[in-house]
Amino acid sequence: MTVKLASSMTLTVGDVAVRSRVAPSAVRFYESHGVITAVRTAGNQRRFEESAVCRIEIARVAQRVGMTVREIAALFGGLTANPTPEEWGQVAHRLVSEAEERLADLRTHLAALESGTRLCDIGRAEPVR
Repeated sequence: MTVKLASSMTLTVGDVAVRSRVAPSAVRFYESHGVITAVRTAGNQRRFEESAVCRIEIARVAQRVGMTVREIAALFGGLTANPTPEEWGQVAHRLVSEAEERLADLRTHLAALESGTRLCDIGRAEPVR
């Protein structure tokens, strides 16, 4: 029995790894968490669309922003198999918003650290006396 693949499903785990500059185990990790998807050949080998490379590269940026793999998978959940520039634009907008929100939180924490408040009291609504 042969599994018929769409013509765009031609990249192996190794191909995706080289093109996205990650280890093959990272490709399998992203697949297992729903960031990318693959189809299986009759020989049970994974095959990916070209968009898997882009998704991994964007996922790595999102992770540097502070998003979890689960959040990234959800972010990509509404995308088509081969996202349009408009769809990627929506992802970029979400990443910018997420980064700005996290940056604001970090600035708040930095201000608290520089305030002279006892470290044990930072984050409490009322300091212990």
